[in-house]
Amino acid sequence: MSAALLPKPQMRGLLAKRLRKHIVVAFVFAFGCAASYKFGVAEPRKRAYADFYKNYDAMKEFEAMRDAGVFESVQPKKK
Repeated sequence: MSAALLPKPQMRGLLAKRLRKHIVVAFVFAFGCAASYKFGVAEPRKRAYADFYKNYDAMKEFEAMRDAGVFESVQPKKK
């Protein structure tokens, strides 16, 4: 008698029904991760590089490294 009270389980289309939900959830999750990476990592990194190279003087940096003896093939500048 208790078997008649239980509803029949859904057998047809169960995979398709569950996949629709899971694909939407996966898409939203992936989009959220991509957006958080772009605005949390990539944009600040681009800004930091732009700020660094705004006032960067390559020759001044080279001369400082040369005077410090970093290069083996370049002699330090005589003072």
